[in-house]
Amino acid sequence: MKRRAFLGSAITVLASAGASAAWRGERVIPEPGGRDSTAADALGWELGTQAWTFRDRSCYEAIDTARALGLTCIELFPGQALSPGLPEVKVGPGMSAQQRSELKGKLAACGVRAHSFGVVNPSADEGSLREILAFASDMGMRGIACEPVLAGQERPSASWALLGRLTREYGLYAACHNHPRPSTYWDPEVVLREIGEFDKSLIGACADTGHWTRSGLSTVESLRRYEGRILELHFKDVKDNIDHPWGTGGGDARGQLAELRRQGFRGAVFVEYEHGSGRELDENVRRCVAFFDATARELS
Repeated sequence: MKRRAFLGSAITVLASAGASAAWRGERVIPEPGGRDSTAADALGWELGTQAWTFRDRSCYEAIDTARALGLTCIELFPGQALSPGLPEVKVGPGMSAQQRSELKGKLAACGVRAHSFGVVNPSADEGSLREILAFASDMGMRGIACEPVLAGQERPSASWALLGRLTREYGLYAACHNHPRPSTYWDPEVVLREIGEFDKSLIGACADTGHWTRSGLSTVESLRRYEGRILELHFKDVKDNIDHPWGTGGGDARGQLAELRRQGFRGAVFVEYEHGSGRELDENVRRCVAFFDATARELS
């Protein structure tokens, strides 16, 4: 399932293929660029993208872009338009069986796997959480990224207790995501407090490293505090609150990857880039991919 090639021309291919098409209009599916993921594979790292990165286009177009970049997995986000032809259909549990089947076909045709779904905010409402987990299960995902609602002083809170029970039932993980200060989970200690007593294989952390920088925290030290509990990452390199191509920001991207190697982390690392659009965005993500692969070679 691994595609191993990455040429610097990946985005050139993408741009030329889509030059006559608007981002929100008809798009020509680009040929995938070459990407050498051998070192990352050996480290147990799978590079993908959070679909939110490509929020300027539909889910289908985001999958096309992931393919062109040589990425093999994607985290879908709730509410993204499904395709240029079906902008009214939003990705999530409300999709019909036919729409889900077509999305599965699109993913398979592009060689991109739907790894997880998020970020969602489950409460203690069992029915709504079951809808989310059933959707993730039906799409063949491994888990969800979430920020459960906290209510009252009881620990675990009702939302976390429900997650603990239903993740076992569905065989999916729940990874607690952090937004910046002053959101509920900005401090790693809050996340660790909530996930502490649960099965590590099912309940853990989705480390959003850029939001740590935005909160005034050290990315490397925060990763160190999460050791043994990281299930996936929203990887960023932020400076002055703006995303930068990895290795050029203020978040010590190389140090982050070195810390993941020290911990023996194995799992999905998602590019999440929250600034820019169109070809400029694609080029910046391409640079992130190139940095990731080069650093993986240095660390392997």
